Amino acid sequence: MVLLYILLAAFIDSLLALVGALSLFLKKNVFEKLIFALVAFSAGALLSGAFFHMLAESLEKMPSTQAFAILFIGFCLFFIIERILHWHHCHEGLCRVHPVSWLILLGDGIHNFIDGAVIAASFMMSVPFGIITTLLIIAHEVPQELGDFAVLVYSGMGRTKALLFNFISQATCVAGALLTYFFFLDSSFVVFLLPFAAGGFIYIAASDLIPELHKEENLKRSFLSFLLFLFGSGFMLAMKLLLE
Repeated sequence: MVLLYILLAAFIDSLLALVGALSLFLKKNVFEKLIFALVAFSAGALLSGAFFHMLAESLEKMPSTQAFAILFIGFCLFFIIERILHWHHCHEGLCRVHPVSWLILLGDGIHNFIDGAVIAASFMMSVPFGIITTLLIIAHEVPQELGDFAVLVYSGMGRTKALLFNFISQATCVAGALLTYFFFLDSSFVVFLLPFAAGGFIYIAASDLIPELHKEENLKRSFLSFLLFLFGSGFMLAMKLLLE
């Protein structure tokens, strides 16, 4: 019975990747404005989530030097991936999809895998605790998935393709849940992924998303994007306080 709860919760979490479908019903000019706003929100959410959630949690589980070393490795690996692929500085007409798309999917996949492990572990403790944990994860994932979808489209990926790949990335939640339930996934492995994913999210926000916000020349829209950036950061911090 517990396995059924775990699978249902993980599957619902995976379906959150499809919330981007709402954008299919928006007019192009409205959608473009929404994308820019969500990129700002996503940048703040990624940074805040990396520092206040993943890194903070890892510092409780391992020595600070080890946590920051793994974070640095994650940051460097994401940098190397971009450099090897030679996609980062795409000139118009020479590339179709900006590499931040694949980095978002990679980082989100790791994050969702961890979410699945947390969901399974919570239900294995008690069903009520598992339900509460799942609701908290969903509350965090909805705006993040909207932001991720916006980033994927903003960086050149088609809407349908973005929905598909975002769903595949989100579905790693199911894999994390099943591995935890059947093999009692070693907690140290999950802890290792936390600062690694944090390093990846910091890299994405700092090297790809924030520079995009700097391209906006309109002072009013720039100020609005900064407010959305702060809102994304504040939302993740609020979730951290609620989880404690």
